[in-house]
Amino acid sequence: QVQLVESGGGLVQAGGSLRLSCAASGRTFSSYTVGWFRQAPGKEREFVAGIRYNGGTYYSDSVKGRFTSSRDNAESTVVLQMNSLKPEDTAVYYCAASRSIILSMIRSAKGYNYWGQGTQVTVSS
Repeated sequence: QVQLVESGGGLVQAGGSLRLSCAASGRTFSSYTVGWFRQAPGKEREFVAGIRYNGGTYYSDSVKGRFTSSRDNAESTVVLQMNSLKPEDTAVYYCAASRSIILSMIRSAKGYNYWGQGTQVTVSS
């Protein structure tokens, strides 16, 4: 069982930066793949970034080059550094984790077993 807690959301102007953290419980966190998803009002939840147990990263086209995901297994934490934020990045951001996700499912919410409660990110124009 893994529990995830996101933090770091807030209000920022366009062009600014935010750093989201996903803190996990559980001693085997290093073996989990962690995904970041977001959901804006009236829209479906969408994939943002993913980081595998070995540090391999994946990004959606909309955030590639602006967002970076990293992990500190010793601290059981995954970070999403968000730079050059745009108003369209406004959403609730969730981290999710899976120990046995297959590569083809990394971008799908259905591939993850555990979810955090979400943190609001608002980018003003």
